[in-house]
Amino acid sequence: MPRGSALSTLLVLAARAGPRHILRPMPTAAHQPYVPASQSPAELTPRSLVLGVFLGLIFGASNVYLALKIGLTVSASIPIAVLSITIFRALGRATILENNIVQTTGSAADSVSAGVVFTIPAILLMGYDLDIGRVAVLAIAGGLMGVLMMIPLRRALIVKEHGNLPYPEGTACAEVLIAGEKGGVHAKTVFQAFGLAFAYKFLMSALQTWQEYPGKVFRWFQGAELRAEVSPELMGVGYIIGPRIAGYLFAGGCFAYLVLMPAIKLFGSGISEPMLGATKLIRDMSASEIRSAFVFYIGAGAVATAGIIALARSLPTIVSAFRAGFADLKASRVGQAVAAKLRTDDDLPITVTIFGSLLLALGLAFLPSIGVNLLGGLLIIVFGFFFTTVSSRICGQIGSSANPISGMTIASLIAISVIFLLLGWTQIDDRVRAISIACVIAVAVANGGNTSQDLKTGFLVGATPRRQQIAILVGAIGSALAVGWTLTLLNRSYQYEVPEARAGFTAPAAGRSPDGSVLVLDQTMSGFRVAGGETFDTTRYQVVRVYTATNGVPPGKYLVDPATREIRYVVDPGIGGRVREYEGRRLTRLDSPKATLMAFIADGILTHRLPWALVLIGVFLAIAIELTGVQSLPVAVGVYLPITTSAGMFAGGIVRWLVERRARSDNRSLADIESGPGVLFSSGLIAGGAIGGIVIAAIAGAKGSADWLADHVGLHHALGGLAQSSVVALVIFALLGFLLYRIGARRAP
Repeated sequence: MPRGSALSTLLVLAARAGPRHILRPMPTAAHQPYVPASQSPAELTPRSLVLGVFLGLIFGASNVYLALKIGLTVSASIPIAVLSITIFRALGRATILENNIVQTTGSAADSVSAGVVFTIPAILLMGYDLDIGRVAVLAIAGGLMGVLMMIPLRRALIVKEHGNLPYPEGTACAEVLIAGEKGGVHAKTVFQAFGLAFAYKFLMSALQTWQEYPGKVFRWFQGAELRAEVSPELMGVGYIIGPRIAGYLFAGGCFAYLVLMPAIKLFGSGISEPMLGATKLIRDMSASEIRSAFVFYIGAGAVATAGIIALARSLPTIVSAFRAGFADLKASRVGQAVAAKLRTDDDLPITVTIFGSLLLALGLAFLPSIGVNLLGGLLIIVFGFFFTTVSSRICGQIGSSANPISGMTIASLIAISVIFLLLGWTQIDDRVRAISIACVIAVAVANGGNTSQDLKTGFLVGATPRRQQIAILVGAIGSALAVGWTLTLLNRSYQYEVPEARAGFTAPAAGRSPDGSVLVLDQTMSGFRVAGGETFDTTRYQVVRVYTATNGVPPGKYLVDPATREIRYVVDPGIGGRVREYEGRRLTRLDSPKATLMAFIADGILTHRLPWALVLIGVFLAIAIELTGVQSLPVAVGVYLPITTSAGMFAGGIVRWLVERRARSDNRSLADIESGPGVLFSSGLIAGGAIGGIVIAAIAGAKGSADWLADHVGLHHALGGLAQSSVVALVIFALLGFLLYRIGARRAP
């Protein structure tokens, strides 16, 4: 399911998850599931779990890539259900309950990947390394806790409130499963789009057959820049979120690149010294350098403010949701004690929730490698249960898309950081502890909402709740392992050693600096490829970590000359890296906007070292947008993201707008478009493009250069000017958009 944590109210995927005219909520007494409780067809079979985990790994990895790149995840339940029906049909058919277990297991990938990716990469921005073991443990703990906390809520929210809480994504997925049982669903569209997108991405990014970022620099306009990333996954995302949200994102990008950057260049061109820790004069900076030095902080302030505003707007719903959920929970437990237990009413016992949550919290508290103490474990249980209850009920009312999970995570992190501040826990490592606690809460809350949608699907088709809950637990564990591996792979693959000199900074000879901000490691590096070329540096350098900005040196990992103790290189990470180009060559970066926001919050509260002037500009920018009557969050995200990303999604939004116009002229309802071939094709584009990006990253990591394959194949050299032409790249992207339009305009089978 689309995760509300992926930009909170930014996405409106719930409205596009599927038609709502087949299974309408009705009074509980009248509800009869598709498979009656008296029947017991095959359900939790080994093949359904294996296929669910496999598909979950694919969509989970693609969602990790998307979340790092553009700050959102997309629906997996319906594509997984469609693929399951088709695959099992080719193998000799399966029951509807087996297909439901596949989508239930696989859909856990969405929430786990979103909760982890929107928090954990923040530690990279604080100068630490990503540890795959740490990521996996936190993801598993949060994923399992979200499922466990949803167990006692099922009867209250799914059964008792069936007539009041529609759970739109869960209902849409049930329709797909029932249609598949009747022979009406085909996965051919998804497979075709996956193959096309993978080939497109490989030709463009790995072999560099055409430009990936066509555009133009307007030198007459203070060097303003307009570019678009012509990737298939961005086209697919833009189609799914629709023209309005895609337009807001692009408007924010235009404001950043065509208003803020030229203004900074215009008024800063006369300044004769670098500002705010920058290494260059403003007049000598490129658009990407101005973004990294200034607009980056403005956008982060705007996104944080917009997220808090979205959460505040949801407070009445949150309060009423928790009150109603808690009251329903008490009533439903009394009813369960006297009710006859049917197959369709068989949950895991509530003792599993209580003791399972306590064991997970205690395990995190006493694992020294995690650093979450007893207070942290208590905060995880308190905030986790509160927001899981809220998340599940809001998902039932208005869907996952409008569920402000990112706002809940921000609120949790602010509360955690303030508690730490009051207790005097303001050391460098305390920021990582706060982020780790917030990560578990984010995953638990996201997975709680996801679980409620899956349980609604099961309630409608006649699944066994206990077996679904076991399937989600299995899926959460598998997804957690995949998330950690994918995160570390992408970070290391796009890591660059970039030459950098920092005047006035001298690293300590050994150990930590007195204030703890600088640490000299017992490590050295040599024999690495210098960013932007084929040059190898064989000199041995000392590895130094800067945890808070010191003498103008941003947090990060650096290589220093052992003799002079001066910085020679910055080891710029692939996730959240600040160096965008070197010697005229663009360096691939994954922005991870949500994790950056989390780092800002923890860092801002516990260290007070942010460039608050720039952040406050973003704060008041978001407030001004709200005062105009426009929701500030999507526009603020557009300011924060590179315009290349928002422009690619805007193209997909335009295709969706054209398809909707065609549907109106043909007297077709928008529900046909929302569940039609275009959405399935877009899902395939997203998965194929994202998996292609991960494969390319693996090649780059193995060979030490993102250009290795292109240089050895030499296809872009043979094409010459065509491979460098922006026009050629835009024409190819337009052809992809035209194909999406033709498929999206078809009637659903």
